[in-house]
Amino acid sequence: MVDRKHAIIIGGGPAGLTAAYELLRRTDIVPVVLEQSTYMGGLSRTVNYKGNRIDIGGHRFFSKSDRVMNWWARFMPIEATGEGSITVTHQQKSRTIRPTNDPDADPEKTDCVLLVRSRKSRIYFLRQFFDYPVQLSRKTLFRLGALRTIRIVTSYFRSTLFPIQPEKNLEDFFINRFGKELYETFFKSYTEKVWGIPCHQISAEWGAQRIKGLSVRRAITHALHQLVFGRGTAADIGQKKVETSLINRFLYPKFGPGQMWDQVATEIVAMGGKIVTNAAVDKVRIEARRTIGVEAVDQNTGQRVRYDGDYFFSTMAIKDLVRCMDTVVPDDVFEISQGLVYRDFITVGLLLNDLKVRPETDNGARLIKDNWIYIHEPDVKVGRMQVYNNWSPYMVADPEKVWIGLEYFCNESDEIWKLPDDEMISLAIRELDKIGIIETDQVLDGTMIRMPKTYPAYFNTYDRFDELRRYLDGFDNLYLIGRNGMHKYNNQDHSMLTAMVAVDNIAGSITDKSNIWAVNTEQQYHEES
Repeated sequence: MVDRKHAIIIGGGPAGLTAAYELLRRTDIVPVVLEQSTYMGGLSRTVNYKGNRIDIGGHRFFSKSDRVMNWWARFMPIEATGEGSITVTHQQKSRTIRPTNDPDADPEKTDCVLLVRSRKSRIYFLRQFFDYPVQLSRKTLFRLGALRTIRIVTSYFRSTLFPIQPEKNLEDFFINRFGKELYETFFKSYTEKVWGIPCHQISAEWGAQRIKGLSVRRAITHALHQLVFGRGTAADIGQKKVETSLINRFLYPKFGPGQMWDQVATEIVAMGGKIVTNAAVDKVRIEARRTIGVEAVDQNTGQRVRYDGDYFFSTMAIKDLVRCMDTVVPDDVFEISQGLVYRDFITVGLLLNDLKVRPETDNGARLIKDNWIYIHEPDVKVGRMQVYNNWSPYMVADPEKVWIGLEYFCNESDEIWKLPDDEMISLAIRELDKIGIIETDQVLDGTMIRMPKTYPAYFNTYDRFDELRRYLDGFDNLYLIGRNGMHKYNNQDHSMLTAMVAVDNIAGSITDKSNIWAVNTEQQYHEES
């Protein structure tokens, strides 16, 4: 019997688990996933606190890639909505992902189900709500006031007629698409709260990846389309022609994103793959410009274990990967890798009797419909708020309570990162009370989670990243995938696609890795409009 080849995969997040599953499904290669924590999903995990679940960062299950949408539906059926079949459409051909009349796809009867959810996000600024993405509607302009409105309109047309060329940084990117006044009103302070540095020091590439083609013109066009043709239904969950920031419906696992990745991990093991938890990789063994193995320390026992393989996938932070290599890395390459910056993340979960803010329409509901609220108020540190009830009602142990997440962007060296848990929770409560979103006496319980290296940053040595990429791509059996693995601000669907394309290359004996790096550089995710 011929020995099967092995692939060592560093990290059990969306990219790592997707790579493992695709290898098992399409090749004879046996994957071994090394995850340093005890949970699956990486940044896309779900945290369970007394039956109340936290989605760290918020993960909408939406993609313009048919391949990803159908991949998710392979593991979890889509709930029965009574609105017909859910389809994705590509190049004038429609395919059903999963019939919505599936009797087993009832969230009241089964846990293994993808819910169809409505998306609503707003900005909280000047102690009031504004639509997100920003709409130049009558309501928005009234709340901004006449003088600011005039400045917004004037500066927008000025930017349209005289755009900044070339776009050297993120500030130029924003001004060209929204005008200077709208940028300074809605984007500048929040973006700098997220990254901790001025927008003119951040690469425009961040905007190209995260905001893509969105602009005032596109936002207005989208609003008119909604007015004429109505909101999306379950039948158009694919929404191929809608900008990512304008998506109206999305899929979501009943118990949050980690439920999907636990399901995938179970299937990987059942198919013959191996998943090792508590395995912290701290050495990558190199011989003659090829990766031959890694060493990992068992976090429980301290035992060092060596894993040899034929192919290697890395989702660990690039600066850590380079530091782990037992070869002489050129000084300039090492300098670039160690100069890469990551933004860290704190989530504070608060359980409340009720929120102080109410729905704007008197429809009998007591809870606002928002999934996310972007906090643009400059007098508080909190950057974003999630209402987990609206992601999935099953994320909350008691449906009569309100379960929210307050998100803080910081660095591990910041004082806020070092605050004791109780002090951090108290800070979050004070800030939301200060800006009028909650009342302190309505808080019942709280918890907090720290997530290091959540956001790869597009500044410092990032402008020399191509040099680092060329060096690492030179190891022909090493594949960098995922958000931190590529130092690329990917959504989970893009991270999955990088893994899928890497496996495509292995299965097809393709050595050029440029197609992996090309994922999320095209607005339509490599699919023609």
